[in-house]
Amino acid sequence: MKRLLTGFLLASALLFADGPRSFPKEYYTIKNPQKQKEEFVKILYPLILKAEERIEKERGFAQAFFAKLERGEIVTPAEQERLKALAKKYRIKKLYDKEEYLKRIDTIPVSLVLAQASIESNWGKSRFAKEANNLFGEWTWGKKGIVPKNREPGKRHKIRIFDSLEASVASYMKNLNRHWAYEEFRKARYLARKSGKPFDGFVAANYLTRYSELREKYNEMVKERIAKNDFNLYDNADAAPLRKGGEMAMLSKRLYLTQQF
Repeated sequence: MKRLLTGFLLASALLFADGPRSFPKEYYTIKNPQKQKEEFVKILYPLILKAEERIEKERGFAQAFFAKLERGEIVTPAEQERLKALAKKYRIKKLYDKEEYLKRIDTIPVSLVLAQASIESNWGKSRFAKEANNLFGEWTWGKKGIVPKNREPGKRHKIRIFDSLEASVASYMKNLNRHWAYEEFRKARYLARKSGKPFDGFVAANYLTRYSELREKYNEMVKERIAKNDFNLYDNADAAPLRKGGEMAMLSKRLYLTQQF
């Protein structure tokens, strides 16, 4: 029992404490490519879970809000303001469009996040990951940003700078959940959830055509990255494996148990 409690406390510290703002210097000294990939996942996985949990709370609020309306109950001014804030965040035009909230406020398959982050940042080794904590190649047209070396003449975009890796993960998820380019992604996820069908990384990758100039080829790259690294295992919300040395740690959103194999 003591060991289980210790594991639970360790899980709480891992999942809810602030993660590293950037990849630590030690990460770039790892010579073994497989070991570096494992460390990459170890660093990002808790950040992904934190971002997913925030989305789940927002979704839960929206569901509770509309359930309250459907029961004929009066919503409070505070609840109204929170709904307005969500509508603004997710660019929902009609304040009381329940289905649009459910389409846009939803989680992203963990395997998809890991695959795209590893591709776009070259496993955290790209210039933009190192200098800007930018894991997903997000652009900006503001004053703050890094000018790409091979930017075409006449182009004005920059690579967005994030204060932390966690901020990059959250921004990427928000981008998929609200940008017009990923409407088909959201529709497919919504219909899959309604019908009880899985919407894992392999399925989700089919709707990333607008994410890259490579279009359909990029979708296949993402699916190949998921398959090659067994990232699909992380789409199991109950228990996803996280390897550390000779141990297999079973990480869930609320419980962490370590077993010797």
